[in-house]
Amino acid sequence: MVQGDQPPQDDNLFRAFAHALYTTVDAPVTWFREKVVEPNQKKYPWYHRQYRRVPTIDQCYSDDPVCDFEANTQFKRDRAVDSEILSILRMRYEDCMMYESPDHLTICKPFWEKYKDAEEAWFIKYGDLGAYADARKAFMKQKHRMVWEKHTLIYELELQQEIKDHRDMKT
Repeated sequence: MVQGDQPPQDDNLFRAFAHALYTTVDAPVTWFREKVVEPNQKKYPWYHRQYRRVPTIDQCYSDDPVCDFEANTQFKRDRAVDSEILSILRMRYEDCMMYESPDHLTICKPFWEKYKDAEEAWFIKYGDLGAYADARKAFMKQKHRMVWEKHTLIYELELQQEIKDHRDMKT
């Protein structure tokens, strides 16, 4: 601006009317947002929205469809989050592999191990459930796994006891 800080005066009546109309509509809305909404708004980044944890499927009564629905929704949300974490770990490993091309076997090994551990944990929790899995199927899978681990542990303890008894008999 050549002659001071003020813009040149606009003598157009239509623009003045449009500006007055805009200010009449916009001013109360802007005031309400700045003075009422924003001071009372909870500050959190959009990507860190936190949902309250709901009861899991084992805590629901058998005749409570609302609790069942909430548990299934929580399960699907958890599955999506875990799948995304696994995807991010895979991308980190692939990026490291591309960047450190000749020496990627040694440099990217921590990324590979972390990815493999996460993949194993994901498969233990969600593997073999299918695309239409729900919380009840996952809970049954967990129950069957715990029963299998208990049975296997008992079998291994009995086998170790037999081996120990057999060695004691030889001596």
